[in-house]
Amino acid sequence: MPRPGWKRQPEGSRLTDHLSIGVLTRTFGRDLIDSILVATDRVQQRVRLLPSRVMIYYVLALSLYPQDSYEEVMRHLSEGLRWMDQFQSSWNVPSKVAIFKARLRLGAEPMKRLYEAVARPLAAPGDTGAFYRGLRLVAIDGTSLSVADTPENLAHFTKPTTPLGQAAYAKARIVGLLECGTHAIFAANVGPYSVAEQILAKGVIDKLTPGMLCLGDRGFFGYDLWQRAANTGAQLLWRAKSNYRIETVAELEDGSYLGNVYHHKDRGRKSPLLLRVIEYQITEGEDPDLFYRLFCTITDPEVAPAHELAALYSKRWEIESAFDELKTHQSEARRVLRSQSPELVYQEIWGMLTLHFGIRELMYDVSASTRGDPVALSFVGSLRTVRTSAITSPGFSPSSSR
Repeated sequence: MPRPGWKRQPEGSRLTDHLSIGVLTRTFGRDLIDSILVATDRVQQRVRLLPSRVMIYYVLALSLYPQDSYEEVMRHLSEGLRWMDQFQSSWNVPSKVAIFKARLRLGAEPMKRLYEAVARPLAAPGDTGAFYRGLRLVAIDGTSLSVADTPENLAHFTKPTTPLGQAAYAKARIVGLLECGTHAIFAANVGPYSVAEQILAKGVIDKLTPGMLCLGDRGFFGYDLWQRAANTGAQLLWRAKSNYRIETVAELEDGSYLGNVYHHKDRGRKSPLLLRVIEYQITEGEDPDLFYRLFCTITDPEVAPAHELAALYSKRWEIESAFDELKTHQSEARRVLRSQSPELVYQEIWGMLTLHFGIRELMYDVSASTRGDPVALSFVGSLRTVRTSAITSPGFSPSSSR
């Protein structure tokens, strides 16, 4: 019999009109999805078994159930509707071919737009671990995902070369910006592995804003990228290679110093880039005698003492933890993405990033209600909750006439 509160639906309504993704449907609501479908010209001109709204939820569900077949993922989405009296007579799980064609019709752009529409920093002033002296802590880094071994994917993404030879699979590369205090990846760029992290970083660096302090690894420092990031008004604390040439300008009382660096093409040294340099050595732990050189835009040691910045830099590892959530726990250590073409690979990756943000937003809301630390909550436990809600909550209509 129907569940309490459920009203009989009008004659002719379809089961796909009520598919949702459980508790995350509130983040990825109908009006938002409709606006994205209009903006990307994916509004369908005729009624289909798998309309565009349904396919957006379906792509998110692919990341929610990474080990399941295409058909089984669709069954999960419809599981919460099995009690409806129309179910047996009006619903058959579409075939793998039908789902594949519907994914192709949707393409990657709507999923990218959905991610960009919802992803944002979450923390409020005063939240545990989210700020340093009033500056919102964020980090930039990159990771990679192996893609299916098809001719199309190989041609587009290419296989990395390792010291032992060519890698087993072609890879896609992701560069993201993370809010350290919430693990929300609030900006990302995706491309073939052959595109360097510094190049992909240009697609996210403009998401930095005044009031942020961005932590970055030594692979990102370069004259042009640093200048572009500094021009956003955000403060920067990036590690630099130990052999980077610096022209000392002034020693500071806390042991750091001001120095000039130059673009490699600036032979006459006419355009110096002034920054603060903090150098220190790790003498304990698994890797003793490890040398660190940090470049910082905060030049006044009273505003940010060197010892505090050195300790703060370890927060950069929060983005490594978030990528682990994405690749190991959310994907259940699936070694290779399932999509067979570059367009669907991008669609799948944007779906993964969007789903991760939705889970992290849910975790932040829970922690805010209890005044807890969202990073201290179990990501795996939250993921299980989302999976359960997706197969037990019918939700509202995500498809209607589209």
